[in-house]
Amino acid sequence: MPPQPSDLGPMTSPIPAAEEKEPLRPLLGRIWRDYLSHHRTPLFLSIACAAVVGIMAATVLQLLEPAINGLFLGEAVTIWKVFTIPPGRALVWIPAIIIGAGLIWTAAALGQAALVNRLGHGIVGDIQVRLFGAMIRADLARLRSQHSGGFVSSVLFDANLVREAFTNGVVNYTQHALTLVAVIGYMAWTDWRLTAIVLLGAPVIAFVMRRFGKRMRKATTGAMVETSNLSTALMENLDGVRLIKIENREAAEEDRVGEVVARRQRHVIKSADSRAFAGPFSNLVAMIVVAAVMAYAGWRARDGEMSVGSFAAYIGLLMAAGQSLRQVTNLQTVMSEGLTAARRLFTSLDIQPEIREAPDAAPLADGPITVAFERVSFAYAPTLEGGAPTLADVSLTVAPGETVALVGPSGGGKSTILSLLPRFYDVTAGAVTVNGRDIRELKLHDLRSKIALVTQEPFLFDDTLAANIAYGRPGATAEDIVAAAQAAAAHEFITTLPEGYATRAGEAGLRLSGGQRQRIAIARAFLKDAPILLLDEATSALDTESEALVQAALERLMQGRATLMIAHRLSTVRNADRIHVIEAGRVVETGSHAELVKQGGLYARLAKQQSLDGDPVAAVI
Repeated sequence: MPPQPSDLGPMTSPIPAAEEKEPLRPLLGRIWRDYLSHHRTPLFLSIACAAVVGIMAATVLQLLEPAINGLFLGEAVTIWKVFTIPPGRALVWIPAIIIGAGLIWTAAALGQAALVNRLGHGIVGDIQVRLFGAMIRADLARLRSQHSGGFVSSVLFDANLVREAFTNGVVNYTQHALTLVAVIGYMAWTDWRLTAIVLLGAPVIAFVMRRFGKRMRKATTGAMVETSNLSTALMENLDGVRLIKIENREAAEEDRVGEVVARRQRHVIKSADSRAFAGPFSNLVAMIVVAAVMAYAGWRARDGEMSVGSFAAYIGLLMAAGQSLRQVTNLQTVMSEGLTAARRLFTSLDIQPEIREAPDAAPLADGPITVAFERVSFAYAPTLEGGAPTLADVSLTVAPGETVALVGPSGGGKSTILSLLPRFYDVTAGAVTVNGRDIRELKLHDLRSKIALVTQEPFLFDDTLAANIAYGRPGATAEDIVAAAQAAAAHEFITTLPEGYATRAGEAGLRLSGGQRQRIAIARAFLKDAPILLLDEATSALDTESEALVQAALERLMQGRATLMIAHRLSTVRNADRIHVIEAGRVVETGSHAELVKQGGLYARLAKQQSLDGDPVAAVI
């Protein structure tokens, strides 16, 4: 019985784990340099608006004292110790001042909201583009070893956490922090002794915030990992839905995804609990402080040292301070989540591809090209002691106009040889040369522009068939596209479709049959018209009639080009100039079809296996 998902342990995140103890200052500096500095105008304007909102909120509360003393007690009152309102005039001036402050507050709040929206979505766009760029430029080995679900999670989930932290988080943190500072300032102005009592509770609140913040950061990191795992599980199930159905594994996959959801929920709930519990604990401390303030204020009021208006204003300011402190506590959580997400994002972005262009890379001139593999060895990963590399001491040459075929048992390394030429991977020993120049010394763009590739399982984008054919030559005319499709025996079936060349291929080309997808890919190679042609089982998905048409078209395409092809059907390599038999990563036989059949080695045995009458010479010559 195969191992079940639960037997294999929890899935791990494909995105490298970030170090939580990374110094905060360098991280904040990088966030500023890479993202916030590109949007500094809306950032600073939104912070200015937030400051105005915070100060106006505190100002309105500070007006409680003159409002109560002037409106209800009929006393002359002084506003901000600047100007005095005589008795009887408070009914006009105080509401007017409050309305003025409210208008300023509203204008600042509207400006803050508009600027934060522009800033936030701008930052998300920057992060998503950079993440996609890092993913699409990453080494093929890295992309093959990590599930795409992790990248999707970072692009969608982590990027939004960073946005929330460094837009709403920064701006609202500034607003409430300034409100808190302004309120405490007004409180100290009103009665510095009471304010000193209030500030005695600050260390306790700071301890509570730090304690819950640490728990929240740990839970947030776990939630991010499990979000990546959930994306991976969902994408795997969508990709493998036919296998799941044929094997009646719907319930098992539902259980597997349920386990991931449950693990993620545990972390999410811990994070939410830490955020939620910090507020009530802070409130408890605030209530104790309010009780102490009331006791002290009552004692002073008995001696006539505090008016009703002063007491009401002070309590209002104290309540506002508590509200702002709760908001700062909650925003601390948002900021912490954003910093954790930023660490993960930067960890992914900082991985440099090993396959990169040399600083002094040379251009590759147009014209015929000769390809050579010179004693090439390659291993996908460091081999264990006694293990064999994927390729060992492979040498072969393909001249312009020549067709060289690679045949042999599956897993022998044939596709790896094709992957080395466009530098999807770099050799671990030896060299691959183009016109005598090591391809590692050439401009990567120039090298790949000279190569057309048709694989066994061609990929099509969910775009029109015309766009898929012209993918390697975006500026191709409609006439060029049609000519390429005709050469690849694709024009006839395309014209029978309701929208012709404007028909969309569907996700990964699934609206087309395998043979139709293959012919679109071959048409793409025709249109690129590159001097190097790589064919990896290019006719394997075609029926007999289509294969004959495409094989004839490929033979026309091969003329004058250096063609390196892989084939399991030996009938497709009969006319190759040379055939290399690859077994266990080595070239074990080389020659023409007739020569290899006469040798009676591995090639001859493969030919015999594919014959219908048991006579390899009669069957395949």
